Amino acid sequence: MTQSYGCVVLTEGRRPDDLARALGSLLRQRDVELDVVVVGNGWEPSGLPAEVRAVALPENVGVPAGRNAGVPEVRGDLLLFLDDDASFAADDALARTAGMFAADERLGAVSPRLDDPTGLPAPRHWVPRVRIGDRARSSDVTVLSEGASVIRRRAFEQVGGWPGTFFFFHEGIDLAWRIFDAGYRIWYAGDVVAFHPAPLARRGGRFRYMAARNRVWLARRNLPLPVATAHMAVWFVRTAAGLRSVDDVEQTLRGYRDGFREPPGRRRPLRWRTIWRMTLAGRPPVI
Repeated sequence: MTQSYGCVVLTEGRRPDDLARALGSLLRQRDVELDVVVVGNGWEPSGLPAEVRAVALPENVGVPAGRNAGVPEVRGDLLLFLDDDASFAADDALARTAGMFAADERLGAVSPRLDDPTGLPAPRHWVPRVRIGDRARSSDVTVLSEGASVIRRRAFEQVGGWPGTFFFFHEGIDLAWRIFDAGYRIWYAGDVVAFHPAPLARRGGRFRYMAARNRVWLARRNLPLPVATAHMAVWFVRTAAGLRSVDDVEQTLRGYRDGFREPPGRRRPLRWRTIWRMTLAGRPPVI
């Protein structure tokens, strides 16, 4: 049976060439049914292929909320979320991914391997496991890379979708933890390649702020108090070790402050059984 995909491509409209490449890679996919929308985050997409529909948001609501806005607009048992600067390397990528879901009803999400199209080294976090090893090796994981991901619609709706309050950063961890807690598996598909540009510049400023704030929100939303405390302590030390300027320090501290002061959204602590499963999978939720 041909698998059906609801495809949500999120864009702010600043990379038209990349967006065209992303859509072209989708429309070339074979042996699957696709329903594709482009969500314009704060703008109205235009000039799209005839097979693609537009969803215009009047303001930029952030990455996770923008993705959520596209879901009701597409049909399909599987949901593909694709950044506008990402694309698939092969025309059977989605068919092979669909086969993984068809073979295992407990599979909740698949994270394909991300490669820079120009051959630049991939950031460490693009392989969502502690011991990276061979990037082409597939394995069970407990978090998702956000640039390209496929999620079973049933699992996505069961856990409430992306954390819309996050705006950007760490939303893939939050969603993956909740999918894992619902009893599903998450698979890193090292043999399914999506192209995505590697970041070139050192990130600071707003990046530091959002990373710190959302790290606290992640713990407050999802972890029992003892684990949340350990998680935030470990990541504060790791973050502090990478700070390189006064501005980095100020933005990080402001992010941690706002993470504690502002509401993170609905709190649903992971079950202790889930935390144990994550530990057995090699990534307890403190690292």
